[in-house]
Amino acid sequence: MGTNLIAFGGGGGIAVGGGVRVSMATPWAVRAELPKAPDLCVDRSILGSGSSSSGRHDLVFVVNPSSANGRTGKEWKKLLPYLRSRLGADCNICESLTSGPSHAIDITREAIREGADAVIAVGGDGTLHEVVNGFFWAGKTVTNYDRDATHSTALGLIPLGTGSDFARTFGWKNDPHEAIDRIAKGQRSQIDVGVISGEDGEPHYFANVADIHLSAKAGFYASSYKRFGNLCYVIGSLKAFVGHCNQDLKIKVNEGEWEVYSQVTAVCVGNAKYFGGGMKITPNADPRSGNFEVVILQDFKWYDFILKLHKLYNGMHLTMKNVSSRSVHSIEVEDISGSGSIYVQSDGERIGFLPRKFCILPSAIEMIC
Repeated sequence: MGTNLIAFGGGGGIAVGGGVRVSMATPWAVRAELPKAPDLCVDRSILGSGSSSSGRHDLVFVVNPSSANGRTGKEWKKLLPYLRSRLGADCNICESLTSGPSHAIDITREAIREGADAVIAVGGDGTLHEVVNGFFWAGKTVTNYDRDATHSTALGLIPLGTGSDFARTFGWKNDPHEAIDRIAKGQRSQIDVGVISGEDGEPHYFANVADIHLSAKAGFYASSYKRFGNLCYVIGSLKAFVGHCNQDLKIKVNEGEWEVYSQVTAVCVGNAKYFGGGMKITPNADPRSGNFEVVILQDFKWYDFILKLHKLYNGMHLTMKNVSSRSVHSIEVEDISGSGSIYVQSDGERIGFLPRKFCILPSAIEMIC
Protein backbone atom coordinates (compact mmCIF):
# COMPACT_ATOMS: atom_id res chain seq x y z
CA MET A 1 0.00 0.00 0.00
CA GLY A 2 1.53 3.32 -1.06
CA THR A 3 1.21 6.49 0.99
CA ASN A 4 1.58 10.16 0.00
CA LEU A 5 2.94 12.12 2.98
CA ILE A 6 2.94 15.90 2.79
CA ALA A 7 4.51 17.67 5.77
CA PHE A 8 3.68 21.16 7.01
CA GLY A 9 6.31 23.10 9.00
CA GLY A 10 5.77 26.05 11.34
CA GLY A 11 7.09 28.77 9.05
CA GLY A 12 8.07 26.60 6.13
CA GLY A 13 4.89 25.39 4.46
CA ILE A 14 3.73 22.47 2.38
CA ALA A 15 6.40 20.48 0.63
CA VAL A 16 5.04 19.48 -2.77
CA GLY A 17 6.60 17.13 -5.30
CA GLY A 18 8.29 19.71 -7.51
CA GLY A 19 9.66 21.80 -4.66
CA VAL A 20 6.69 24.19 -4.52
CA ARG A 21 5.68 25.23 -1.02
CA VAL A 22 2.54 26.77 0.48
CA SER A 23 3.13 28.66 3.73
CA MET A 24 1.27 27.51 6.83
CA ALA A 25 0.84 29.07 10.26
CA THR A 26 1.11 25.96 12.42
CA PRO A 27 2.83 22.57 12.14
CA TRP A 28 0.65 19.74 10.91
CA ALA A 29 0.74 16.87 8.47
CA VAL A 30 -1.41 14.99 6.01
CA ARG A 31 -1.17 11.38 5.06
CA ALA A 32 -3.45 10.42 2.15
CA GLU A 33 -3.52 6.66 1.98
CA LEU A 34 -4.41 4.54 -0.99
CA PRO A 35 -7.79 2.72 -0.97
CA LYS A 36 -7.99 0.15 1.81
CA ALA A 37 -10.49 -1.00 4.39
CA PRO A 38 -13.64 1.19 4.55
CA ASP A 39 -12.87 2.86 7.90
CA LEU A 40 -9.38 4.14 7.10
CA CYS A 41 -9.23 6.86 9.76
CA VAL A 42 -7.15 4.95 12.26
CA ASP A 43 -4.82 7.83 13.08
CA ARG A 44 -6.63 11.02 12.05
CA SER A 45 -3.70 12.10 9.94
CA ILE A 46 -5.08 14.67 7.51
CA LEU A 47 -5.65 17.50 9.97
CA GLY A 48 -3.28 16.43 12.71
CA SER A 49 -5.15 17.10 15.94
CA GLY A 50 -8.42 17.98 14.24
CA SER A 51 -10.17 21.15 13.13
CA SER A 52 -8.34 24.38 13.85
CA SER A 53 -9.15 26.18 17.07
CA SER A 54 -7.35 29.36 16.02
CA GLY A 55 -10.19 30.72 13.91
CA ARG A 56 -8.43 29.69 10.72
CA HIS A 57 -10.31 27.47 8.27
CA ASP A 58 -9.02 24.00 7.38
CA LEU A 59 -9.30 23.48 3.62
CA VAL A 60 -8.40 20.16 2.00
CA PHE A 61 -7.64 20.35 -1.73
CA VAL A 62 -8.04 16.98 -3.45
CA VAL A 63 -5.96 17.20 -6.61
CA ASN A 64 -6.05 14.68 -9.44
CA PRO A 65 -2.75 15.41 -11.24
CA SER A 66 -3.66 13.02 -14.07
CA SER A 67 -6.93 14.80 -14.90
CA ALA A 68 -7.25 16.35 -18.38
CA ASN A 69 -4.42 14.17 -19.68
CA GLY A 70 -2.00 15.48 -17.05
CA ARG A 71 -2.79 19.15 -17.58
CA THR A 72 -4.42 19.49 -14.15
CA GLY A 73 -1.20 18.64 -12.31
CA LYS A 74 0.76 21.23 -14.26
CA GLU A 75 -1.90 23.93 -13.85
CA TRP A 76 -2.17 23.21 -10.14
CA LYS A 77 1.54 23.90 -9.57
CA LYS A 78 1.20 27.23 -11.38
CA LEU A 79 -1.84 28.06 -9.28
CA LEU A 80 -0.23 27.57 -5.87
CA PRO A 81 1.22 31.13 -5.50
CA TYR A 82 -2.17 32.71 -6.16
CA LEU A 83 -3.84 30.21 -3.83
CA ARG A 84 -1.38 31.18 -1.09
CA SER A 85 -1.91 34.91 -1.62
CA ARG A 86 -5.73 34.67 -1.51
CA LEU A 87 -6.22 32.04 1.20
CA GLY A 88 -2.99 31.69 3.16
CA ALA A 89 -3.76 34.44 5.68
CA ASP A 90 -7.05 32.92 6.85
CA CYS A 91 -6.81 29.23 6.03
CA ASN A 92 -4.76 26.14 6.74
CA ILE A 93 -4.20 24.68 3.28
CA CYS A 94 -3.87 20.92 2.88
CA GLU A 95 -3.00 19.47 -0.52
CA SER A 96 -3.73 15.78 -1.15
CA LEU A 97 -2.70 14.30 -4.50
CA THR A 98 -4.70 11.31 -5.68
CA SER A 99 -2.81 8.31 -6.97
CA GLY A 100 -5.50 6.04 -8.34
CA PRO A 101 -9.21 5.22 -8.60
CA SER A 102 -11.28 5.85 -5.44
CA HIS A 103 -8.37 7.58 -3.67
CA ALA A 104 -10.28 10.89 -3.58
CA ILE A 105 -13.19 9.11 -1.86
CA ASP A 106 -10.94 7.96 0.96
CA ILE A 107 -9.25 11.35 1.34
CA THR A 108 -12.61 13.10 1.54
CA ARG A 109 -14.04 10.76 4.16
CA GLU A 110 -11.00 11.17 6.35
CA ALA A 111 -11.02 14.96 5.99
CA ILE A 112 -14.71 15.20 6.96
CA ARG A 113 -14.23 12.94 9.98
CA GLU A 114 -11.38 15.15 11.13
CA GLY A 115 -13.46 18.32 10.87
CA ALA A 116 -12.27 20.02 7.68
CA ASP A 117 -14.20 23.19 6.87
CA ALA A 118 -14.22 22.29 3.18
CA VAL A 119 -13.00 19.64 0.77
CA ILE A 120 -12.24 21.12 -2.64
CA ALA A 121 -12.08 18.93 -5.74
CA VAL A 122 -9.35 20.06 -8.14
CA GLY A 123 -9.79 18.46 -11.54
CA GLY A 124 -12.67 17.39 -13.74
CA ASP A 125 -16.07 15.84 -13.23
CA GLY A 126 -14.47 12.49 -12.36
CA THR A 127 -12.57 14.00 -9.43
CA LEU A 128 -15.70 15.84 -8.28
CA HIS A 129 -17.64 12.58 -8.56
CA GLU A 130 -15.25 10.79 -6.20
CA VAL A 131 -15.19 13.67 -3.70
CA VAL A 132 -19.01 13.71 -3.63
CA ASN A 133 -19.03 9.96 -2.97
CA GLY A 134 -16.61 10.61 -0.11
CA PHE A 135 -19.34 12.60 1.67
CA PHE A 136 -21.24 9.32 2.15
CA TRP A 137 -20.54 5.90 3.59
CA ALA A 138 -22.86 2.85 3.85
CA GLY A 139 -25.90 4.88 2.82
CA LYS A 140 -25.33 7.69 5.34
CA THR A 141 -23.51 11.01 5.37
CA VAL A 142 -20.02 10.97 6.83
CA THR A 143 -19.78 13.00 10.04
CA ASN A 144 -17.14 14.71 12.14
CA TYR A 145 -15.48 12.66 14.88
CA ASP A 146 -16.16 15.60 17.19
CA ARG A 147 -19.84 15.27 18.06
CA ASP A 148 -19.82 18.82 19.49
CA ALA A 149 -18.64 20.40 16.23
CA THR A 150 -20.88 23.26 15.13
CA HIS A 151 -19.91 23.36 11.45
CA SER A 152 -20.34 20.97 8.54
CA THR A 153 -17.82 20.28 5.80
CA ALA A 154 -18.60 22.07 2.54
CA LEU A 155 -17.84 20.88 -0.98
CA GLY A 156 -15.74 23.11 -3.22
CA LEU A 157 -14.60 22.90 -6.83
CA ILE A 158 -11.70 24.20 -8.89
CA PRO A 159 -12.61 22.99 -12.40
CA LEU A 160 -9.48 21.93 -14.27
CA GLY A 161 -10.73 18.86 -16.14
CA THR A 162 -11.52 18.05 -19.76
CA GLY A 163 -15.28 18.57 -19.59
CA SER A 164 -15.96 20.31 -16.25
CA ASP A 165 -19.66 19.98 -17.07
CA PHE A 166 -20.99 20.39 -13.52
CA ALA A 167 -19.44 23.87 -13.30
CA ARG A 168 -21.32 24.95 -16.44
CA THR A 169 -24.69 24.64 -14.67
CA PHE A 170 -23.59 27.42 -12.30
CA GLY A 171 -22.21 29.50 -15.15
CA TRP A 172 -18.65 29.03 -13.89
CA LYS A 173 -15.80 29.29 -16.34
CA ASN A 174 -12.86 26.90 -16.40
CA ASP A 175 -10.95 29.65 -14.61
CA PRO A 176 -9.11 28.45 -11.47
CA HIS A 177 -8.41 31.99 -10.26
CA GLU A 178 -12.12 32.74 -10.33
CA ALA A 179 -12.76 29.50 -8.43
CA ILE A 180 -10.25 30.46 -5.72
CA ASP A 181 -11.98 33.83 -5.37
CA ARG A 182 -15.28 31.97 -4.77
CA ILE A 183 -13.61 29.83 -2.12
CA ALA A 184 -12.17 32.95 -0.46
CA LYS A 185 -15.65 34.47 -0.22
CA GLY A 186 -16.93 31.23 1.30
CA GLN A 187 -20.59 31.59 0.38
CA ARG A 188 -22.44 28.29 0.77
CA SER A 189 -25.54 26.90 -0.89
CA GLN A 190 -27.20 23.52 -0.36
CA ILE A 191 -27.28 21.24 -3.39
CA ASP A 192 -29.06 17.98 -4.16
CA VAL A 193 -27.25 14.73 -4.80
CA GLY A 194 -28.46 11.72 -6.76
CA VAL A 195 -28.09 8.20 -5.42
CA ILE A 196 -28.06 5.06 -7.55
CA SER A 197 -28.90 1.64 -6.14
CA GLY A 198 -28.82 -1.73 -7.82
CA GLU A 199 -29.01 -5.43 -7.14
CA ASP A 200 -25.63 -5.37 -5.41
CA GLY A 201 -27.13 -3.09 -2.74
CA GLU A 202 -24.16 -0.68 -2.69
CA PRO A 203 -25.37 2.94 -3.19
CA HIS A 204 -23.50 5.21 -5.56
CA TYR A 205 -23.79 9.01 -5.56
CA PHE A 206 -23.62 11.64 -8.28
CA ALA A 207 -23.79 15.42 -8.53
CA ASN A 208 -24.19 15.96 -12.26
CA VAL A 209 -25.84 13.56 -14.73
CA ALA A 210 -26.35 9.79 -14.73
CA ASP A 211 -27.13 8.11 -18.02
CA ILE A 212 -28.06 4.78 -19.52
CA HIS A 213 -27.34 2.88 -22.73
CA LEU A 214 -25.79 4.73 -25.71
CA SER A 215 -24.64 7.85 -23.87
CA ALA A 216 -23.11 5.70 -21.11
CA LYS A 217 -21.20 3.68 -23.70
CA ALA A 218 -20.13 6.91 -25.38
CA GLY A 219 -18.70 8.19 -22.10
CA PHE A 220 -16.79 4.95 -21.65
CA TYR A 221 -15.25 5.22 -25.12
CA ALA A 222 -14.58 8.95 -24.76
CA SER A 223 -12.17 8.30 -21.91
CA SER A 224 -9.74 6.85 -24.47
CA TYR A 225 -9.69 10.08 -26.47
CA LYS A 226 -9.18 12.74 -23.75
CA ARG A 227 -6.13 14.02 -25.65
CA PHE A 228 -8.58 15.57 -28.15
CA GLY A 229 -10.25 17.71 -25.47
CA ASN A 230 -14.04 18.05 -25.63
CA LEU A 231 -14.02 16.45 -29.08
CA CYS A 232 -13.44 13.14 -27.28
CA TYR A 233 -17.16 12.99 -26.41
CA VAL A 234 -18.24 13.31 -30.05
CA ILE A 235 -15.72 10.62 -31.04
CA GLY A 236 -16.95 8.42 -28.20
CA SER A 237 -20.58 8.84 -29.27
CA LEU A 238 -19.85 7.88 -32.88
CA LYS A 239 -17.86 4.85 -31.75
CA ALA A 240 -20.68 3.83 -29.40
CA PHE A 241 -23.11 3.70 -32.35
CA VAL A 242 -21.03 0.92 -33.93
CA GLY A 243 -22.98 -2.26 -33.18
CA HIS A 244 -25.48 -0.31 -31.07
CA CYS A 245 -29.11 -1.49 -30.87
CA ASN A 246 -31.90 0.57 -29.33
CA GLN A 247 -33.66 -1.39 -26.58
CA ASP A 248 -37.13 -1.61 -25.05
CA LEU A 249 -36.99 -0.58 -21.38
CA LYS A 250 -39.36 -0.70 -18.41
CA ILE A 251 -39.42 2.57 -16.48
CA LYS A 252 -41.13 3.49 -13.21
CA VAL A 253 -41.13 7.10 -11.93
CA ASN A 254 -41.97 8.37 -8.46
CA GLU A 255 -42.91 4.85 -7.24
CA GLY A 256 -45.76 4.72 -9.77
CA GLU A 257 -46.65 2.09 -12.37
CA TRP A 258 -44.20 0.48 -14.76
CA GLU A 259 -44.29 1.84 -18.32
CA VAL A 260 -42.68 0.35 -21.42
CA TYR A 261 -40.57 2.68 -23.58
CA SER A 262 -39.75 1.21 -26.97
CA GLN A 263 -36.49 1.55 -28.89
CA VAL A 264 -34.72 3.61 -26.25
CA THR A 265 -31.40 5.08 -27.34
CA ALA A 266 -30.51 6.76 -24.05
CA VAL A 267 -31.95 7.78 -20.70
CA CYS A 268 -30.37 10.80 -18.98
CA VAL A 269 -31.06 11.55 -15.31
CA GLY A 270 -29.99 15.11 -14.65
CA ASN A 271 -29.29 16.69 -11.31
CA ALA A 272 -27.48 19.38 -13.34
CA LYS A 273 -27.72 20.44 -16.97
CA TYR A 274 -24.61 19.41 -18.93
CA PHE A 275 -22.61 16.35 -19.84
CA GLY A 276 -20.34 15.18 -22.64
CA GLY A 277 -18.21 18.31 -22.81
CA GLY A 278 -20.98 20.89 -22.94
CA MET A 279 -24.06 19.03 -24.21
CA LYS A 280 -27.04 20.66 -22.48
CA ILE A 281 -28.78 17.31 -22.21
CA THR A 282 -31.11 18.04 -19.26
CA PRO A 283 -31.62 21.79 -19.79
CA ASN A 284 -34.23 22.26 -17.05
CA ALA A 285 -32.30 20.46 -14.31
CA ASP A 286 -31.34 22.44 -11.21
CA PRO A 287 -29.26 20.90 -8.39
CA ARG A 288 -31.22 22.98 -5.87
CA SER A 289 -34.73 22.00 -7.03
CA GLY A 290 -35.25 18.71 -5.16
CA ASN A 291 -35.94 16.89 -8.45
CA PHE A 292 -34.17 15.31 -11.40
CA GLU A 293 -34.93 16.14 -14.98
CA VAL A 294 -35.16 12.86 -16.92
CA VAL A 295 -34.71 13.00 -20.70
CA ILE A 296 -35.42 9.91 -22.82
CA LEU A 297 -34.18 9.63 -26.41
CA GLN A 298 -35.92 7.01 -28.55
CA ASP A 299 -35.17 5.51 -31.95
CA PHE A 300 -32.07 7.60 -32.67
CA LYS A 301 -29.82 6.53 -35.53
CA TRP A 302 -26.20 7.54 -35.96
CA TYR A 303 -27.13 10.11 -38.58
CA ASP A 304 -29.71 11.62 -36.21
CA PHE A 305 -26.88 12.26 -33.79
CA ILE A 306 -24.82 14.01 -36.47
CA LEU A 307 -27.70 16.09 -37.83
CA LYS A 308 -29.05 17.08 -34.42
CA LEU A 309 -25.79 17.48 -32.53
CA HIS A 310 -26.20 21.26 -32.40
CA LYS A 311 -29.58 20.86 -30.68
CA LEU A 312 -28.05 18.60 -28.04
CA TYR A 313 -25.40 21.20 -27.27
CA ASN A 314 -27.90 24.08 -27.22
CA GLY A 315 -30.53 22.27 -25.16
CA MET A 316 -33.09 22.56 -27.96
CA HIS A 317 -33.61 18.80 -28.42
CA LEU A 318 -36.66 18.70 -26.11
CA THR A 319 -38.78 19.97 -29.01
CA MET A 320 -38.00 16.88 -31.09
CA LYS A 321 -40.73 14.26 -31.44
CA ASN A 322 -38.61 11.31 -30.27
CA VAL A 323 -37.40 13.07 -27.12
CA SER A 324 -39.40 13.25 -23.88
CA SER A 325 -38.68 15.02 -20.59
CA ARG A 326 -40.17 15.00 -17.11
CA SER A 327 -39.34 16.12 -13.59
CA VAL A 328 -39.08 13.27 -11.06
CA HIS A 329 -37.69 12.52 -7.61
CA SER A 330 -37.11 8.84 -8.35
CA ILE A 331 -36.85 6.60 -11.41
CA GLU A 332 -36.30 2.87 -11.84
CA VAL A 333 -35.12 1.39 -15.13
CA GLU A 334 -35.03 -2.26 -16.21
CA ASP A 335 -33.99 -4.00 -19.41
CA ILE A 336 -36.96 -6.00 -20.71
CA SER A 337 -34.67 -8.46 -22.47
CA GLY A 338 -32.81 -9.16 -19.21
CA SER A 339 -29.51 -9.22 -21.09
CA GLY A 340 -27.61 -7.43 -18.33
CA SER A 341 -25.58 -5.59 -20.96
CA ILE A 342 -27.02 -2.06 -20.91
CA TYR A 343 -24.45 0.37 -19.56
CA VAL A 344 -25.03 2.80 -16.69
CA GLN A 345 -22.68 5.65 -15.81
CA SER A 346 -22.79 8.77 -13.66
CA ASP A 347 -20.66 11.91 -13.95
CA GLY A 348 -18.73 10.14 -16.69
CA GLU A 349 -17.81 7.19 -14.46
CA ARG A 350 -18.97 3.68 -15.36
CA ILE A 351 -21.25 2.21 -12.67
CA GLY A 352 -22.33 -1.09 -14.19
CA PHE A 353 -25.48 -2.33 -15.89
CA LEU A 354 -29.27 -2.27 -15.52
CA PRO A 355 -31.45 -2.67 -13.50
CA ARG A 356 -30.93 0.49 -11.42
CA LYS A 357 -32.92 2.90 -9.30
CA PHE A 358 -32.12 6.62 -9.11
CA CYS A 359 -33.33 8.81 -6.22
CA ILE A 360 -32.77 12.45 -5.32
CA LEU A 361 -31.35 13.47 -1.95
CA PRO A 362 -32.53 17.08 -1.53
CA SER A 363 -30.09 19.59 0.00
CA ALA A 364 -27.66 16.78 0.77
CA ILE A 365 -24.40 18.77 0.65
CA GLU A 366 -23.39 22.37 1.27
CA MET A 367 -21.37 23.72 -1.65
CA ILE A 368 -19.16 26.78 -1.88
CA CYS A 369 -20.86 28.82 -4.59
